[in-house]
Amino acid sequence: MPGSNAPRTAPLFKVAMLVKGVDGAAELILAVVLQLVSTATVHSLVADVLARDLLGPPDGRLARRFATATDAFATGDRTFAVVYLGLHGVVKLALVLALLRRWVPAYPVAVVVLGVFVVYEVYRATRTGSILLPALAALDVAIIAVVVREYRLLRRDRAEVESDD
Repeated sequence: MPGSNAPRTAPLFKVAMLVKGVDGAAELILAVVLQLVSTATVHSLVADVLARDLLGPPDGRLARRFATATDAFATGDRTFAVVYLGLHGVVKLALVLALLRRWVPAYPVAVVVLGVFVVYEVYRATRTGSILLPALAALDVAIIAVVVREYRLLRRDRAEVESDD
C-alpha cells in the first residue's frame, strides 16, 4: 500500500528538516551579524567572557583556544566565516524548502551538497582543530541518512501509484 512507511518516517524527516532549517537560518543570521559587528566589539566580547571565567580559568586550554580563534577571526578568517556561513545558510534553507515540498529532484542534490559540506567540515576541522565542525559534520551525516531514507520511500510510493494506474 502506498505511503505505508510514511507515518513511521514522516515525523523524523520533519524534525530533521526543522533542525536543518533552524541551523541554516542561524548561520545566515550569524553571517549578517559578523559582517556588521566590528572587530573591536568581538575582542571586547571575548575579553568579557574570559574575564568572567565563563570558559574556565583565563589561562586554561579552552580560554586560550577561544582567544586564538578570535585573533584568527580578526586577521582574516572573518571573510571566510561570513561567506561560509552565509552560503551554507542559504543553501540549507533552499534545500529544506524543496524537500518539505517533496520536490523529488532536490533529494539527490541535498545528499550531494550535504556530503560536500561534511567533507569540507572534516577537512577544515583537521586544519583548525575546531571542536564544533565535527559536530556539524555528524549532524549533516544524520540528515543525509534521513533524506536518503525519505527519498527511497517517496520513489517507492510513486512507483506503486504509477503501477496501480
